[in-house]
Amino acid sequence: MKKDTKHIRANIVNKSLSYIYKYIDTNITLDELAKLNSVSKYHFLRIFKEEVGENLFQRITAIRLQKAANLLITNSHSTISEISQSCGYSSHTSFIKAFKKRFIYTPSKWRKGAYKNFSQDTLNLKEDFYLTFKDIIPSIKVVPSRTCVYIRLKGYGMLELSQTWERLLAFAYENNILENTQIGMYHDNPIITEYKDCNYIAAIEVDDDFKPTNLISKLEIEESLCAIFHYEGVYGDIAKLMAYIYHYWMPNSGYEAKTLPAFAIYHQNHYLEENDTFNLDFYVPIRVV
Repeated sequence: MKKDTKHIRANIVNKSLSYIYKYIDTNITLDELAKLNSVSKYHFLRIFKEEVGENLFQRITAIRLQKAANLLITNSHSTISEISQSCGYSSHTSFIKAFKKRFIYTPSKWRKGAYKNFSQDTLNLKEDFYLTFKDIIPSIKVVPSRTCVYIRLKGYGMLELSQTWERLLAFAYENNILENTQIGMYHDNPIITEYKDCNYIAAIEVDDDFKPTNLISKLEIEESLCAIFHYEGVYGDIAKLMAYIYHYWMPNSGYEAKTLPAFAIYHQNHYLEENDTFNLDFYVPIRVV
């Protein structure tokens, strides 16, 4: 496959997934995604499945349910119907059926505590793991938008993430982006999604007018009110930090989570360190209850 063709296909997938995440509360159609990319519906479906490895609507459903599962934990002041609608479900019945098929439990049982069993099974968390984080006091700030170039990756495996970051920094070097802010975006929550199925973005901040090349795409992190947690640790600790934030801090904080992804700004990027240690600020988009 020619380099230009690979670049076009990558842009179609990246543009489409960014659109899906941004408008996950709406009824996203094949027509609008094909129009967004200026290709036929047939051509779009074929490219998406070949590049992503799954059917378009399977991916959309997976994103909706991942978002809903997280909001049911964090947003204790929202009704199940409100959460299902915010994740793009117009039918309460279809939401309950889809949720139970994916997570075993009904949304009601999940919210009442069944999620703790599910997450502990997934991460092998000890019951008192949250004590490590309980003294962290987040700052609450409006975080301005950022323009980034990025590489999308499926899976939270250390080797794959390290190779992705090395490639992104090689791109930065070749394009003279020497002073760069390194950002990791966590679209999926490893508390409730297996590492191999989590979607991650490695990004560096650029000027608004920067023109990406090759297979590197461009996105904007939206302005949002955020809770910002500073933490230092090693590979694997970010998943535990997220578990603490979503299970323990958020439900009692007076804030609720948005469908926007959490992201980390690395001061020391463990995917590039030989000793696997990190120093970061973890940003969680929120709104006041």
